[in-house]
Amino acid sequence: MEESALRREDKKVVAVVGAGLVGALNACFFAKRGFEVEVFETREDIRKAKVVKGRSINLALSHRGRTALKHVGMEDKIVSKGIPMNARMIHSLSGKQSPIPYGKKGQYILSVDRANLNKELLTAAETYPNTKLNFDHKLQDWSAETGLMTFARPHGSKTQTQADLIVGCDGAFSAVRKQFLRRSRFNYSQTYIPHGYMELTMRPRNGEFAMKPNYLHIWPRNTFMMIALPNLDKTFTCTLFMPFEEFEKISTGDEVIEFFQKYFPDAIPLIGAATLRRDYFRLPAQAMVSVKCSPYHIGDKCVLMGDAAHAVVPFYGQGMNAGFEDCIVFDEIMNQFNEDFSAVLPEYSRVRVPDDHAIADLAMYNYVEVFSPALWSSGLLVIHSLEAGKTHSLFLCRKTSCFKISQRDL
Repeated sequence: MEESALRREDKKVVAVVGAGLVGALNACFFAKRGFEVEVFETREDIRKAKVVKGRSINLALSHRGRTALKHVGMEDKIVSKGIPMNARMIHSLSGKQSPIPYGKKGQYILSVDRANLNKELLTAAETYPNTKLNFDHKLQDWSAETGLMTFARPHGSKTQTQADLIVGCDGAFSAVRKQFLRRSRFNYSQTYIPHGYMELTMRPRNGEFAMKPNYLHIWPRNTFMMIALPNLDKTFTCTLFMPFEEFEKISTGDEVIEFFQKYFPDAIPLIGAATLRRDYFRLPAQAMVSVKCSPYHIGDKCVLMGDAAHAVVPFYGQGMNAGFEDCIVFDEIMNQFNEDFSAVLPEYSRVRVPDDHAIADLAMYNYVEVFSPALWSSGLLVIHSLEAGKTHSLFLCRKTSCFKISQRDL
């Protein structure tokens, strides 16, 4: 372990609430600086759990996320367990497949498994001697004045602990953020979109991927679409995005097959009719929410990061990457102000809020455009990718106009 990670004489305590992706990565950043780090998570340790609860949409790891992992020495390990996606593969209704590169030759985004990434980051955090992971700890209350936190434990018991800094990384429905809502001049909004999502699995065929693996496969169909990302076990995780009322119209196995025959006929033999009949009803469609708030801090005692600060809809591919970038930005400001929380926290809010709100807006704009009926109407002339530095935009052009449908920071 690096010398900087040894226990500090002043033993300042940083409590990270939430052991998800951003919380686990943040623990590494703070531990590397030598703080006493305590991580608190409502759930059990996912590395030991038989069933991992929560979201499981595959993640697209891009440049900003990889940069954060590199800061704590985790980039190579995570990249080695991901699958490069060099292009989108557009599936037409007729079954024709059209690849659209993300950027220049050799550039790609990485398909990574959410649960595996979370496990790796938790294990990395645990390697620091000044870090302790606490599972089955549900935050009930905390004080912005003293840093005292109260946690509910299994079987009804409670425990209290105190920290010099509380870092809220506990997701879109953050318990830490509830304290912010009690204070004046805190801005907060949340928006549920009309679409939900459902995951289906495309299993290997004869021991190999059922489709070409180095692509993000997309089936665009007017007001709904399906995507598929490759996994290391040679499966694809397929995600169907559709308005909730459309999901609710399908109530039998026969109706599932009829729906797929009409809109995704080439996917039926790949997923399997029997699998579709079964898996469609395994779990109900899940909701997607966009959250904005400001500021991200209270005094010198608490700061929000990741989805707790800026949950976004997944149509821009930068939710996790933006959360990881939060860690880098905070770390840089810590250097700038010599780890003085009273100066670091307000500067972090000043710098980070506009950027995170921009990501949330771009994700929502992309959502509106991707599911615009006009976008996929007849008369499309050409599909091409425009390059501008690290930003790549996909446009579908008709005789009268062009519609941007995807933009990613590689």
